[in-house]
Amino acid sequence: MIKKKSLVLLSIPFMVACEKKLPPIDPDVITERVKYDTDDPAIWVNPENPAESIVFGTDKNTDGAIYAFDLNGKVIEEKTIRGIKRPNNVDLRYGLKLNDSVTVDVLAFTERERGMLRLFSVPDMNPLDGGGYPVFTEETVPDFKSPMGVSLYKSNPEGIIYAIVGRKSGPDDNYLHQYKFQADSTGVKAVLVRKFGKFSGKKEIEAIAVDDENGHVYYSDEGECIRKYGADPSAGNDELACFGGNYFKEDIEGIAIAKNTDGSGYIIVSDQQKGQFNIFSRKENIFVKAVNLNTVETDGCDVVTIPLNDVFSEGLFVAMNDDGTFYFYDYAKLQLD
Repeated sequence: MIKKKSLVLLSIPFMVACEKKLPPIDPDVITERVKYDTDDPAIWVNPENPAESIVFGTDKNTDGAIYAFDLNGKVIEEKTIRGIKRPNNVDLRYGLKLNDSVTVDVLAFTERERGMLRLFSVPDMNPLDGGGYPVFTEETVPDFKSPMGVSLYKSNPEGIIYAIVGRKSGPDDNYLHQYKFQADSTGVKAVLVRKFGKFSGKKEIEAIAVDDENGHVYYSDEGECIRKYGADPSAGNDELACFGGNYFKEDIEGIAIAKNTDGSGYIIVSDQQKGQFNIFSRKENIFVKAVNLNTVETDGCDVVTIPLNDVFSEGLFVAMNDDGTFYFYDYAKLQLD
């Protein structure tokens, strides 16, 4: 009884502290507004000129789009993909091998109302998917077939690129499906290679992020915890961790992985209803701190930790805001290192 009472008393100051709003940090750039509803960003770093890097972001509607923004937050119309039926989440990777002599960077996103995973080359924005890859095809319940979250994983040393896809709702196990991209003379195929991942059933699973170098996939079981698995199909389907849930007010949302050159870094996760971000260590998944970036109801976020230009001299963190914009921050503003 004494131990139980002590735990209760210790939890009260922690809960009170969690309700205090931290000092706000303003963005360096706010993008132009999309037509409907921003949701999730992905950052492509231009290898020839980082100052000409592109931030892609979903506009979630039946008449939706994948917007392209320059580092000033201006829409790049010729790189924007329109006519997408409710795009949800987006991710990218570098160097998909099309044949012995050609590799391309690729952008993947979910097209929920068509039940499709989409794949385009970057920066020329050519479709590689023949109109889309159907996902969760064996399901009969509509929400079980509707893709939401997606993250790409590039394995080492093989260099194979996979897509890990979540959905609007699903079973309490095998919630995620993993697809392998295979290129041949007829184009790029997406082959189902794995089903895995627990679901609490409390809310939704949307945000997914993969740490390629460490071989881990993280996803937000919104009302429960951040779940962690091996990213490679050969890693098996046992859950490695379920952490962080007690640091969030309500929904656990967007995930971004900030990588340092020495292998350290951070997992940055949106505490959606509190309007903050909770930050965990990349290696141990231990809570480090929370920051208030002055966003409202943030779903998706992304980060890179290399210099891009004078404004983003330490890297770039991007967060969705519920007014139809994305907020850009110099990574140094998060004061993590």
